[in-house]
Amino acid sequence: MHLRIWSLVMAALMLAACGTDTEAPAEAGADRSQETFRWTLVTTWPRNLPAVGTAPERLAEKVKVMSNGRLQIRVYGAGELVPAFEVFDAVAEGTAEMGHGAAYYWRGKIPIAAIFTSVPFGMTAQETNGWLHYGGGLELWQELYEPHGLVPLASGNTGTQMGGWFNKEINSVSDLRGLRIRIPGLGGDVYQRAGSTSVSLPGGEVYTSMQTGVIDATEWIGPYNDLALGLHRVGRYFYYPGWQEPSATLEAIVNKDAWDSLPDDLKLILKTATRAINQDMLDEFTARNAQALKTMVDEHGVELRRFPDDVLNAFREHSFAVLEDAAGRDDISQRIYDSYMSFLRDAQEYARFSEQAMMNVRQPPDDQ
Repeated sequence: MHLRIWSLVMAALMLAACGTDTEAPAEAGADRSQETFRWTLVTTWPRNLPAVGTAPERLAEKVKVMSNGRLQIRVYGAGELVPAFEVFDAVAEGTAEMGHGAAYYWRGKIPIAAIFTSVPFGMTAQETNGWLHYGGGLELWQELYEPHGLVPLASGNTGTQMGGWFNKEINSVSDLRGLRIRIPGLGGDVYQRAGSTSVSLPGGEVYTSMQTGVIDATEWIGPYNDLALGLHRVGRYFYYPGWQEPSATLEAIVNKDAWDSLPDDLKLILKTATRAINQDMLDEFTARNAQALKTMVDEHGVELRRFPDDVLNAFREHSFAVLEDAAGRDDISQRIYDSYMSFLRDAQEYARFSEQAMMNVRQPPDDQ
């Protein structure tokens, strides 16, 4: 706790030295069209990591251009101002006006928040976006964060991820016992129930932890990002499918006081820019993952492995228990769970006659 407080104090002093500021809002009825705002955005990602790391920079550039320079956002990567997992607190306490990360990193504070990143065996990116923006999900997310003085906005999605990198084969459920794996969110709880030890590490620590044997396995995202981090050099087997994250929504969080200080047009610009980044990241992963996987297999000899059916069945069974446990903590957790599951059931039923049906005829199910 002392280290966390010290890091936030130091970050605040650094920001003051950099001259980061937000102008005080004008009086009611005054013309605010010439007001300018200079914000700081801190992220959980290493600077310049493809897609997830570059998304905040793209967001800042879009906002600057769309606002004609009236809202300028300076981006800091993980550890440059605050540690990766201190982003939530830094924004909530006003050390920075904005943050970019993933809701499941804050499970220690808000257990149900993990649903807003991903649910094991849950919705795809397209379905999740439908729930958030047209199914009431975003309103529940905002209600969940309101007591912390934060406004959340969806700002990126990785699409369906891979199962992860393992330095031992997973041939049966018994191989999960004693496994040390880096995996955050609800998926981490599933591994715990299966007898593994799950740990949550920021992206900048994953490679070294695998290389030194601190962990036996890790899931990160998928071929595009995993290749950039060099995980093919420290992981022997690359498992699929990514049951733990069938999609992963990333978030932009805004300090509520900073949000309230903006005039309506800048609020709309920020909403529009995050919505654009949300889709842009999914487009980028969709375009780059296939080529990155081909590079891994053809040039680096990566061994692809499918999780055995009995292992997937065990994961699925544990997932239901984990979800029910998260939902039963309080009223809002139950309402979020109920909303998500209701939308998932409807989306799954429709998918039988749309995407799933089309995929089945485009590529035979037994084609591995």
